[in-house]
Amino acid sequence: MSVLEGRINTVVPLKDSFTGLPSKALLWLIGSFALLLTPQLDRLPVWLIVACAVLAVWRWLAQFGRVRLPGRWLRAGIMLVLVSVYVATVHGRFSVDTAASFFVLAVGLKWLESRSARDFYVLFFILVYLSAVNFLFHQEIHWTLVNLVAIAALLVGLQVLNAPDLPDGMKAGWRRLGLLLVKTLPIVLLLFVFFPRMAPLWSVPLVSGEARTGISDTMRPGDISSLAQSSERAFRVTFGGEMPAYRDRYWRGLVLDYLDGETWRQGTAEGYRRPGRVALDGGVGNLGPRQYDVLLEPTDQRWAFALENSRAVSANVVEESEDLFRFKRPADTSVRYRLERETPQNESLASLSPAETRRYLQLPASGNPRARDLAEDLRRRFSDREIVRALLTRFREQAYYYTLRPPQMPENGIDTLLFDAKRGFCAHYAGATVFVLRAAGIPARVVVGYQGGDQGAGGDYLIVRQYDAHAWVEARIEGRGWIRVDPTAAITPDRIESGLREAVAEEGSFLEDDWTSPQRYSDIPMIQWASLQLDRINYQWQRWVVGYQGQSQMDLMSRLPGGFGLKELGYLTAGIVGVGLLVAGLVSAWQVRRIERRDAFRKMVDTWHRLCFRAGVPVRTGETPAALAARLARAEPAVAESARLFARTVNSHYYSDNSLHGRNGELKRLRRLLATMKKQIRRSHSATGKRP
Repeated sequence: MSVLEGRINTVVPLKDSFTGLPSKALLWLIGSFALLLTPQLDRLPVWLIVACAVLAVWRWLAQFGRVRLPGRWLRAGIMLVLVSVYVATVHGRFSVDTAASFFVLAVGLKWLESRSARDFYVLFFILVYLSAVNFLFHQEIHWTLVNLVAIAALLVGLQVLNAPDLPDGMKAGWRRLGLLLVKTLPIVLLLFVFFPRMAPLWSVPLVSGEARTGISDTMRPGDISSLAQSSERAFRVTFGGEMPAYRDRYWRGLVLDYLDGETWRQGTAEGYRRPGRVALDGGVGNLGPRQYDVLLEPTDQRWAFALENSRAVSANVVEESEDLFRFKRPADTSVRYRLERETPQNESLASLSPAETRRYLQLPASGNPRARDLAEDLRRRFSDREIVRALLTRFREQAYYYTLRPPQMPENGIDTLLFDAKRGFCAHYAGATVFVLRAAGIPARVVVGYQGGDQGAGGDYLIVRQYDAHAWVEARIEGRGWIRVDPTAAITPDRIESGLREAVAEEGSFLEDDWTSPQRYSDIPMIQWASLQLDRINYQWQRWVVGYQGQSQMDLMSRLPGGFGLKELGYLTAGIVGVGLLVAGLVSAWQVRRIERRDAFRKMVDTWHRLCFRAGVPVRTGETPAALAARLARAEPAVAESARLFARTVNSHYYSDNSLHGRNGELKRLRRLLATMKKQIRRSHSATGKRP
């Protein structure tokens, strides 16, 4: 019975458990892989994350013989299945984003064939490359720290691989990494500042052309109200002068002028633009009193956001028709650009062309009859300007409500909003207003963007978030041109004067679905303070580190004495690298000499080598102690036994595990043997008459 219990309680490892790869080193490798996947969790498909986790766990269990790693044919089958799933989900789109996902899949599959130290090295370099891939999608300081910790874990794992049984190896490994960082940091900082920053000749898009977050080029009644439940950053703004008042912070993004059923969209879609050169960075030099810098989060779209009556200052954004701004390529990474507010000029009062008139009066052939009747009634009684005023008065005086919980709008939703429900969000009221104005013969369009923005830490900049998304109306009035008409301002002035939180405070719907957002708890001072401080650190990091590009570098270099161009920067960089290598070489040589001076055994061996040289037996390159002792014995037979004992003691010290326990005894023995050999050689030479 006891034998049976012993068999049951004993875990018998499978035949292909692995001992060539230390478990501690493998654990560091898997831990680093998990850290490097963390920054990409928001963009990787769920199936790929699960597959990578399963493959890594499979390899870890195989390390202890709990499972077997697949053979060649099973491994090939798993690869084909996962690659097929990948191809099916990509749908033929090629971009850096899809290529990076495939690279992650390849790393996951590599776990199934990691059996030896050689495979560890392959995975080591692959994971280092994966850390570089992470910076394509996230440049925030906290993700940078995650990448650095992952690289440090890889380096510790590499040390564990090469010395798994070294006492205090983990502590010594982290100490070596710290010293390495201290030594290399000055050179890294100098190269960061002075290495020439040149834009690539061409690039491919990071994404496949689909919008990532924020507003889109279509607007349905509930789209913007969905954005209102997100506290993600849209962009940050720094002003050179005084910040505009909250009610004046209308950030124009795009114009929607075509009504397709219940959906507003752009009447003229943007054509295909092939990938080209990366746009130049913007925001160089000090801000003027009317200038402002915008740091836009990735949107994967070409539109930029700007205040009214602005002009482009940086070269990476251009002004287009309808007072809009566009990038030269989609904003697939954080983009910094600079604009300047101008004094409003008298707009040309020339009439719209027939094509423009048709464009801004377009309506579906049927639908919403009560809204059309309202427009006809207003048309009979008022002028264009009075019609606009009458609509705003209607919104202000009747029981219309601004809400994040609008009811479902059936067919003829504009009629339902205006006459029945009277509850909606900005997109509902903006779309209904344009419909009525057009039905009354007044050219009008929907403008989509953001309105508002909260001050960052210290009040140095604005943070505009997704819940600041807004839609308003522009109407063409004879004698005045295009004027802004915002029905939300008439219904809920708090939304325009103070922000969304105050506008919906009574119904308590602000960020009700986002329990993790710090903005939800802005009434708790500590949470608000910590959130703003973290945002300020990230903002400065993105502006001055991530945003340190070609123009920024040349602007800094121009302020140095004498000025620096690309040619001078090249010479300076080469000099920094040369001096760094020279200093590293000198320090390494000094450390080797110091170690040699401190190594008592090395000193003994050097003394023995000098003794052999004086005896006419110079040391040969690559010669072992035993071979040298044999040659010395032939030249000086009197010292044969002492030389063999000396060589045996040296070999025992350097190549035996037991040498650590008898270090002092070995040193004493070597000293006695050296003294004995010197006396024996002296006596031998005295007896034979040789000169010592």
